Amino acid sequence: MTYNFDPDKWYDNELFLIQSKLKTGGIAQDEFDKACEILYKNYEEMWKRLDGTYQIEQPCNK
Repeated sequence: MTYNFDPDKWYDNELFLIQSKLKTGGIAQDEFDKACEILYKNYEEMWKRLDGTYQIEQPCNK
């Protein structure tokens, strides 16, 4: 199975949503700060899960 998932794009999209909520008054600054902290933690955890999952098959030496 192949994935065309871009963690950086995901992070940017999620951050944009949180920033939009702050700008429109949907959340307070302290909620924004906490949401950013959680988002970054999730981003780091995602990279840990994705890191090393793709490996190129080594050719046989004859």
